[in-house]
Amino acid sequence: MLLNVLSKEEKFYFLDLLICVVSVDGPVTDYEKQVLSLYKAEMGDDINKYRKSNLKAEQLMDMFSEKSKVIKNIVYYNISWASLSDEFYSAEEHFILDDIQKKFGITNRKKVELLKAVYAERDLKEKVKRIVFE
Repeated sequence: MLLNVLSKEEKFYFLDLLICVVSVDGPVTDYEKQVLSLYKAEMGDDINKYRKSNLKAEQLMDMFSEKSKVIKNIVYYNISWASLSDEFYSAEEHFILDDIQKKFGITNRKKVELLKAVYAERDLKEKVKRIVFE
C-alpha cells in the first residue's frame, strides 16, 4: 500500500529489505513469493529493472533511516503487513521488525497505529472471503 510514493531506488531497496525479513526464518515460502509478486505489481513498471542488491538488512535499515517519516512509515507498514499476513508466527521476523522500528525511529504509538491498520486490512479481506463463499 502506497508503494507508488517511493522513488525507483527506494522501491528496489524496499524489496531487498522485504526479502531479508521474509527469509530470516528460512527459505521464502510460496505464499511469501505471492506477496512479493503483489508488491512488485503495485510498484508498476519501475520494478521491471529490479535486481537484488548485495546489501544486508542492517545496511538497508540504515539507508531508510535517513528518509522522511512518511517513507519510513510506508516501508514499516508494508513490511509488517507482509510479515503478519501469513498464518505462521516467526520470532525471527518479530525481532527484525523491532530492529526496523528502532532504526526508523518509529514510536510505539505509531507502531500500534500501523499494526492496527495491518490487522484491519487483514480482517476486511477475511470478511469479504466469508461473504463471497457463503
